[in-house]
Amino acid sequence: MSMLSNLELLRRVPLFASLTATQSASIADAIIKKRFKRAEVVVEQGKKSDALYIILTGRARVTSADSRGREVILATLHPGDYLGEMSLIDDEPHSATVRTEIQCDVLMLGRDAFARCLPENSSMAYNIMRGLVQRLRHADRKIESLALMDVYGRVARSLLEFAIEDGAGNLKVRDKISRQDLAKMVGASREMVSRVMKDLEERGFVQTQDDGSMIVKERLLSLA
Repeated sequence: MSMLSNLELLRRVPLFASLTATQSASIADAIIKKRFKRAEVVVEQGKKSDALYIILTGRARVTSADSRGREVILATLHPGDYLGEMSLIDDEPHSATVRTEIQCDVLMLGRDAFARCLPENSSMAYNIMRGLVQRLRHADRKIESLALMDVYGRVARSLLEFAIEDGAGNLKVRDKISRQDLAKMVGASREMVSRVMKDLEERGFVQTQDDGSMIVKERLLSLA
């Protein structure tokens, strides 16, 4: 890796293929080369980092874990793949942990240099990117819940995602959600979801209103 210049390394990365010569030179001056040992954490779920990482050699695993430490594998990354971009775009913590499976050589591009590669943050393109990042984060949470949670946990998480504060200090799901639709969201049968919802109502986790909306108690978080 050390035998090649930063500019030569950039030219090997598909992500930077569309950059002009001037842009490439500017980015080349900003990148840092780093080596990660086997089983080393590159980015950690729930934490922030200020760099984009591009894998040059090696292999890394993307995992998401629940509060009990159970993990689900979301993806495997190979040379040419990159990570950390979601946090750089929306300034939120990482939605997953990336750990090397074998020794990895990577390029690191800091936040300021990464921002120079993006459209203006007031542009429509940037807003679309932020929207796509939020969808990806939601997809990661969905995969995690389907893989690691029981039906109670999946139903609880879905209700909490729909709930908003109603101005009186309550969490409320304003729109009526049918048991069939909820079943499709959580990957369970309608009959199972109906039993779960009945149990949650009897235990006081949720209260269904006459108009079909629901008051969601904060203690439902204990199930999600």
